[in-house]
Amino acid sequence: MADDRTTFLLDEDAIPTHWVNIAPDLPGDPPPPPLSPRTGEPAGPDDLAAIFPMGLIEQEVSMEPEIAIPAAVRDAYKLWRPTPLRRARRLEQALGTPARIYYKWEGVSPAGSHKPNTAVPQAYENLQAGVRKLSTETGAGQWGSSLAFACSLFDMECEVFMVGSSYDQKPYRRSMIQTWGATVHRSPSDLTEAGRANASHPTGSLGIAISEAVEVAAQREDTNYALGSVLNHVLLHQTVVGIEAIAQMEMAGDRPDVIVACVGGGSNFGGIVFPFLREKLRGDRDVRFVAAEPAACPTLTRGVYSYDYGDTAGLTPLMPMYTLGHDFVPPPVHAGGLRYHGDSPLVCALVKAGLVEARAYRQNETFEAAVRFARSEGIIPAPEPAHAIRGAIEEAMAAKEAGEERVILFNLCGHGNFDMAAYDAYLAGTLEDPEFSEADMNAALERLPAAPALG
Repeated sequence: MADDRTTFLLDEDAIPTHWVNIAPDLPGDPPPPPLSPRTGEPAGPDDLAAIFPMGLIEQEVSMEPEIAIPAAVRDAYKLWRPTPLRRARRLEQALGTPARIYYKWEGVSPAGSHKPNTAVPQAYENLQAGVRKLSTETGAGQWGSSLAFACSLFDMECEVFMVGSSYDQKPYRRSMIQTWGATVHRSPSDLTEAGRANASHPTGSLGIAISEAVEVAAQREDTNYALGSVLNHVLLHQTVVGIEAIAQMEMAGDRPDVIVACVGGGSNFGGIVFPFLREKLRGDRDVRFVAAEPAACPTLTRGVYSYDYGDTAGLTPLMPMYTLGHDFVPPPVHAGGLRYHGDSPLVCALVKAGLVEARAYRQNETFEAAVRFARSEGIIPAPEPAHAIRGAIEEAMAAKEAGEERVILFNLCGHGNFDMAAYDAYLAGTLEDPEFSEADMNAALERLPAAPALG
């Protein structure tokens, strides 16, 4: 029976005590600093203090290799952590592959995704700073529902601007947000200048929703902004995923040859990859990393490496990243959490350095992989990690073709229980493959802000 083990569980006392900060281990020069949107100079604490508490700002710029997790955050983590690691034996059999496939199952959190891993510490640090309300954006609704959940734990208010296409596609994500006591608006809304200025984009975008949430936070002294991806401190919080996965892979007696995760802003990718990457950079393991993104919003595979705003209205600092242009509006794919014009500067630096391979997948091929996974493993995945499943299946089939063993680990970062309209369309044969518009990207890239060129 030991050889047939499927699930690898850690005890509650194995919840990580520290987050892994990858910044000190990055090879070569550190990524270029973010720039102030007001002055164009390197952004300092004053540029962030209007919308972030000092505790998070210190984490954002820290060069300490590990940062202690506050006791109150670890206590909240006990509601769902440690999460399971599972071997996808039935998927292996269905594929007829000699590869061994594992997945870290983050859908067991109250919100059904990995997002509470950072929502809880963000809410906690804001509460410690005396902030009583947080505003945010959400793409598919996983981040918005996670922040609503976290705010409910600390008796804080929460206001969410939800991208219009997902607001229409995923009504029960809206219900989750409201059940935890938060308010939710369809973005673009008529409540902010940024929303009114972008009313011509009815499907919305994460860039527009970020602008709306930042505008609300900047105008109220009792309100701060919280971001679900991209920034260093967000990816830092997510490293609990990879820290646990290292211990669980040791329980399984395996070491991954390749790790696959989907990428929108980079939070779940960094969360599972960074602890393994640190070991690779220190010479302790040999492993490849694959970032899977939607072909309709191919930031890492088609974007340019440049300074750009994190939001459409240009309210946020300019970040060094692969970008499609801050006012590029991606087609309304069902993987709403991946519809972002840029990516984490840390992830982008790794792609640029050749340490991470990026691949883009079309919507129908990702759903084909998701259905194959559901019919073998039983879990219906969210559209976002369906991209990682597609990448994992490609790796497994490549191992089959080569006749070699290969250990594959991917992050199943959330369930698709509220995404059944997308599955309905796929099963009915009506799911579209939205086309990426290179013309729209080029037009957006012509409007990049003036900033130093990046090599």
